[in-house]
Amino acid sequence: MRAWLPKALKAEVLLESGPVPMQQLHDAGFFLARLEGQEARYRVRGVYGDGVEHVTDDPYRFPPVISDFDIHLHSEGTLEQAYGMLGSHIVTCEDVEGVRFAVWAPSAQNVSVSGDFNYWNQTAHPMRLRNGGVWELFLPGAHRGAAYKYAITHRGGHVQLKSDPYAFHSEVPPLQASVVWGIPRYEWNDREWMKRRGETDWLKAPISVYEVHLESWLHGERGRLLTYRELADTLIPYVKDMGFTHIEMLPIMEHPFSGSWGYQVTGYYAPTSRFGKPEDFMAFVDRCHQEGVGVILDWVPAHFPRDSHGLARFDGTALYEHADPRQGEHLDWGTLIFNFGRHEVRTFLLANALWWLRQYHIDGLRVDAVASMIYLDYSRDAGEWIPNRYGGRENLEAIEFLQRFNELVHREPGAFSIAEEATSYPGVCRPVYLGGLGFTMKWNMGWMHDMLQYFSQDPVYRKYHHNKITFSMIYAFSENFMLPISHDEVVHLKRSLIGKMPGDEWQRFANVRAFLAYMWGHPGKKLLFMGQEIGQYEEWNEKVSLRWELLAFDYHHKLQHTMRELNRIYVGEPAMHCVDFEYTGFDWVDFSDVDQSAISFLRFAADRNDYLLFVCNFTPVPRHGYRIGVPRACRHIELFNSDSEQFGGSNTGNSGFIEADLKEWHGRAASLMMTLPPLAVMIFKPEPEGGLARD
Repeated sequence: MRAWLPKALKAEVLLESGPVPMQQLHDAGFFLARLEGQEARYRVRGVYGDGVEHVTDDPYRFPPVISDFDIHLHSEGTLEQAYGMLGSHIVTCEDVEGVRFAVWAPSAQNVSVSGDFNYWNQTAHPMRLRNGGVWELFLPGAHRGAAYKYAITHRGGHVQLKSDPYAFHSEVPPLQASVVWGIPRYEWNDREWMKRRGETDWLKAPISVYEVHLESWLHGERGRLLTYRELADTLIPYVKDMGFTHIEMLPIMEHPFSGSWGYQVTGYYAPTSRFGKPEDFMAFVDRCHQEGVGVILDWVPAHFPRDSHGLARFDGTALYEHADPRQGEHLDWGTLIFNFGRHEVRTFLLANALWWLRQYHIDGLRVDAVASMIYLDYSRDAGEWIPNRYGGRENLEAIEFLQRFNELVHREPGAFSIAEEATSYPGVCRPVYLGGLGFTMKWNMGWMHDMLQYFSQDPVYRKYHHNKITFSMIYAFSENFMLPISHDEVVHLKRSLIGKMPGDEWQRFANVRAFLAYMWGHPGKKLLFMGQEIGQYEEWNEKVSLRWELLAFDYHHKLQHTMRELNRIYVGEPAMHCVDFEYTGFDWVDFSDVDQSAISFLRFAADRNDYLLFVCNFTPVPRHGYRIGVPRACRHIELFNSDSEQFGGSNTGNSGFIEADLKEWHGRAASLMMTLPPLAVMIFKPEPEGGLARD
């Protein structure tokens, strides 16, 4: 019987029949005892300097725990629950409690587990090498909450401490160690939400997303970060009161540098410990669901940082990334690109997506930087990239990965996926079986850039840019679009949403109200980044809280009320959300009034008798006696007027309703004579009785 006890001066085997002294074969701590017969269970006592004794179960008397079949599935890229095999798991083996560690490092010369339980000794507990490059060790006595890393010896002899890629919990940054936690256990109370989610067709449901950076939404006293449970008590009621249907969080996976906003992930399986423990984040999601609010996570499979404790050159080789920098380095962000052609890397990422959907009940994943994944020449000049096997620029392995990702996501009842993809790549939302990428929805970056450019113009010049507000309807139904005003648009000298608007203070707020009302009326689901709903002038700064004190001022408070009212109408009116992705849900009334920068359009529900009329005036000049054609000769109720006094406007309007005339206009049998308020959007709804529907 052999034992490895580094720095021990002497040792003995503890049997039921009594202790047996061990012979020291090497000064480093290698001991041997010759035993008669077979006795499987024993313990080892080591004696160290100053007479310190330590008794432990010998880790190497326990058999391998991981099955050969799981290792085989991991190697072929089909182990959907790889997090059940790899990482640290609290288990009982042969009636002994401990932790099973497992890590994939096929090119390592040796791997040891080092942590609190062995005083960070890098040689005390070398791991057992299995097939497929998986190293494992059951360590008796290791416990939940212990910090650890893997000491990986490269082929050249260099030793590097690495965090566990499958760690379920981590130390609070700037500390970097993984923390033994096991798969989090939590008693969920969202059964009703999960059932309803699985029965919902989200393409026909209202989706109004509040995008949040948890670290800077609201601070506690003296700038203290709120915990997940404190955010549940503050953020969720706010989102619910504002009428948003979903919260989308910038990546909450563990990341070492707050300035990356979470987009440079080192701990893909661990919610950041900045705000609490994994179960605390589960409680946050659970509370969202109990309050009827969905949860979307930003997910970053495109790239990862070079931090020495992370995935970069994990076993001394380019394990998770490509070895060739023309494929493996992201030039814009200084990060490394996953090798999507490697089975084990695909397993790592696909299992991670399922981890968040299944273990944390996440409702949707928004995939960051999809364009950088699907194009080999993304942000590269000639000669800086390697063509695919057909000589093209598409990353075929990444495309196959995304297709498989979307197949797995859509197996989860009611779960959906969103692509941040800014190119004209065809079929992003087309099903995989039809050759598409298979995403549920895609951010409409073209609409966003056109609209922000249009509204940044002084109104006197907007007639020269009229196509910016009409062009999106040419392609609006080519994908399942979500309209975003995201965090990327209010940083890096791009100015906040209200900061982009021209004019004096009144005009700026009027412009923002008109912008949001037009955005909420345009086909497509909605996303707004935090702070824009209160008119924060400063660009977003991840280091400080939002300027909530601005709500003491009328303009800011009333802009917030505008957003709340838009969400109320959006959720309550099927015409605004149930036919978002088909041309039958939209019809122009007039897009040709270029000189007056005015447009009007209809939004239809599945029943075309149920419609809303949107009339927009994007100049600060009121228009009196303005006639608009409508489908039905009946009274039209003014549901919303962004120029209303309650929203901070001049209160120019139409006294709450307009009676339609039987006068043909804009090719329709009836029409409304109205006043257009300045820099405003109005929404009209026909009364149910009277008149017939007319296409």
